[in-house]
Amino acid sequence: MASGNPFGAEGQLKAAGSEFTYYRLQKLIDDGIGNIEALPYSIRVLLESCLRNVDGFVVNESDVNNLANWSAESPNPVEVPFKPGRVVLQDFTGVPAVVDLAALRSAMVRLGGDPQKINPLVRCDLVIDHSVQVDEFATKLSLQHNVEKEFERNQERYQFLRWGQQALNNFGVVPPATGIVHQVNLEYLAKAVLTKDGVAYPDSLVGTDSHTTMINGLGVVGWGVGGIEAEAVMLGQPIYMLTPEVVGFKLSGKLPEGATATDLVLRIVQMLREHGVVGKFVEFFGPGLSNMSLADRATIANMAPEYGATIGFFPVDDETLNYMRRTGRTDAEVDLVERYYKEQGMFRTDSSPEPSFTSQLQLDISTIEVSLAGPKRPQDRIALTDMKSHWHSDLSKTFGKEDPSPTKAPVEYAGDNFELKDGSVVIAAITSCTNTSNPSVMLGAGLLAKKAAEKGLTRKPWVKTSLAPGSRVVTDYLEKAGLTPYLDQLGFNLVGYGCTTCIGNSGPLPAPISKAINDNDIVAAAVLSGNRNFEGRISPDVRANYLASPPLVVAYALAGTTDIDLSTEPIGQDQSGNDVFLKDIWPSQTEVNETLETAINPEMFRDEYGKATEGSPEWQAINGGDGDIFEWDEKSTYIQEPPFFVDMPETPAPISSINGARVLVSVGDSVTTDHISPAGAIKADSPAGKYLQEHGITPENFNSYGSRRGNDRVMTRGTFANIRLSNLLAPGTSGGVTTYLPTGDQTSIYEASLKYKEAGTPLVVLAGGDYGMGSSRDWAAKGTFLLGIKAVIATSFERIHRSNLVGMGVLPLQFRDGENREELGLDGTETYDIELDDNLKPGQAIRVTATKEDGTQVLFTAQCRVDTPVEVEYYRNGGILHKVLRDLAQA
Repeated sequence: MASGNPFGAEGQLKAAGSEFTYYRLQKLIDDGIGNIEALPYSIRVLLESCLRNVDGFVVNESDVNNLANWSAESPNPVEVPFKPGRVVLQDFTGVPAVVDLAALRSAMVRLGGDPQKINPLVRCDLVIDHSVQVDEFATKLSLQHNVEKEFERNQERYQFLRWGQQALNNFGVVPPATGIVHQVNLEYLAKAVLTKDGVAYPDSLVGTDSHTTMINGLGVVGWGVGGIEAEAVMLGQPIYMLTPEVVGFKLSGKLPEGATATDLVLRIVQMLREHGVVGKFVEFFGPGLSNMSLADRATIANMAPEYGATIGFFPVDDETLNYMRRTGRTDAEVDLVERYYKEQGMFRTDSSPEPSFTSQLQLDISTIEVSLAGPKRPQDRIALTDMKSHWHSDLSKTFGKEDPSPTKAPVEYAGDNFELKDGSVVIAAITSCTNTSNPSVMLGAGLLAKKAAEKGLTRKPWVKTSLAPGSRVVTDYLEKAGLTPYLDQLGFNLVGYGCTTCIGNSGPLPAPISKAINDNDIVAAAVLSGNRNFEGRISPDVRANYLASPPLVVAYALAGTTDIDLSTEPIGQDQSGNDVFLKDIWPSQTEVNETLETAINPEMFRDEYGKATEGSPEWQAINGGDGDIFEWDEKSTYIQEPPFFVDMPETPAPISSINGARVLVSVGDSVTTDHISPAGAIKADSPAGKYLQEHGITPENFNSYGSRRGNDRVMTRGTFANIRLSNLLAPGTSGGVTTYLPTGDQTSIYEASLKYKEAGTPLVVLAGGDYGMGSSRDWAAKGTFLLGIKAVIATSFERIHRSNLVGMGVLPLQFRDGENREELGLDGTETYDIELDDNLKPGQAIRVTATKEDGTQVLFTAQCRVDTPVEVEYYRNGGILHKVLRDLAQA
């Protein structure tokens, strides 16, 4: 904390039987500094952070003045240094972050410094939730089997995390089979107000997962960043951002009978994507907030990445306090939150003045209808009543099936004979913290299962069903409500506590079903209660993926197809052969509310989270070693020291031009980090698969790319290798294929990069709009860097990926408005010269010369998307961590 604050804003707050210092926003009002009372609540949180941390070096008085005078109409695009109070990690992105910390310690020793300087300086929690896979399903032993496989596959990773747990200060690990990071954060880790050295301040954080925004539902400012940025925050660096625009979203009314929070968020995603909120804050306000549970708010906040916003914020109010009580927080914690936010003028009530916003949208919640979203993007909402007609349209327009009659194939599996066809639902998964954190939709799914089972309905035999809650509390309240037996009866047995299907850990489909799909080019479908449905994400066998509420997931498992109108056609027949319609088994809101009141109590949360950090006997038995420096093992195929800091000079070289660069990858619009970053299964004939086999790993033990994020040798080979990636330099192919331009030969992207490296040729990527949208995958930037790519030239960038590229020393360049690759006639075969020098400025115009094979030159100017002065320093040093390491070594 800063001392000697020049604004004299320190005050004393009595709460929870103690007295705390806090930094009063009222002092700024008293001194006539800005119109604080008109600021959005989210901006007030940033302002408080600047006010509290003014030191004249990292945070200046001008930073406070700039935020205090935030203009809704035209926010001044100046740099804001934000110091979050803590960091949360999940294991896919968290393992490489800890690997980097271990590598920084090794590098610090090589530079003659003290490795103990490398420690998280703010509270850091890692929740292991991304490693469990749905191998076994629809049996009572599913959970046990999947957990056993998880520990078997991830022993080396877990040993490394156990080392980090003992070696690093201020670093905690929530073991496997406990829950999903964002739900654990919402129900347990978050405090709403943090205290340190007698100072109270708003809880705030960054996380290495884009859905960190879920915590915005609790009134906590936080968003997803790449592991690179998160590590910098751990090491005491602020997050630097341009003053954001804030879009106000006014909510009124309440949900109609039959509609769920999932249906509401799908409509909000659709509206905000149409409005355009990339890089902006969204703040919800209006009387509708008082009709909304905090779990509903968290569902909406969770999907901020899907509508493109940095955050989707709900201010602290009475419902925040009620939720904290319901989830087992102590009276002292709740009292501190209430007193702090009221003293700061940051507590929302229905009579609070509306803040000023850059732009506004509004929605009457009573107009929400039951919906899904798909088949490839979360913003493509489909009303349930339109689902069948949309399916027929998508089958033709999206999947290229001109024949209106579906492709069919006979299958024999597990004693059943049936016919698979286009639209067959082969995965129905209750998954993802987006919805499993919301008791109303989870109990709704259980009640629907009960009504369906009582009528004799069963899931179709080709549907892989799974239930993967985000915390053990969900299991407790489903059991107390007596709903678990009915979910089990329909195949929704507990498979694990983790993200599972939502992140692609759906596990393999049964072999006969997979074979029928692939041999007959069947467009199979998945219905899941997740937040992402991008192409190639859920399963390599499934091309159509639909997001839906948990009750709808159960319904589609019963129907077995997307080629049905569930609003008018029967979902099945009862024991007497009578038609059963969805409306016959859909639970009423009264039923849901009554079950909720009797099935959930604060003691459940206290009991489960009281032992959250203990872990299972399998976890407790793991020995990660001791010592300050991790002992790297060259034989490990999971954990390797990355080359980022090896042979790093004490001072960086000046910024200079990139000359003679060739295009390694050329892609169109909406390429996601899922396309770029290695994710999902590792193919045996891929560069990564060949590497693992060379090191004695058989294909059945490959595990996933995500589980091997601590090994740069695997990850570099898998970058741009997604099966759905279409590289325009290798037309007619998919996956990690390119043309090595000097010879015209097609080869893997990795092999081509090695040839270019041998020749000393720098590389670039050409891309369309929204490049890097999706999850905050740091390996999308790390892999890009390790392939030898020096610059990415795109029509536009998604926020997190642009930042991560800079954080790895890769230059993001953006075509000027009205220009793009097609307009300039660039086909990717050119040689590129990019003019740079050591006087690089944020947002600078950069001259680029593209020379075609016949010598013709295309000259154009691109905007440097190194957006802030601090980012220029990161780029000059070769990345964020390089700068941090040099600074700490010289301190």
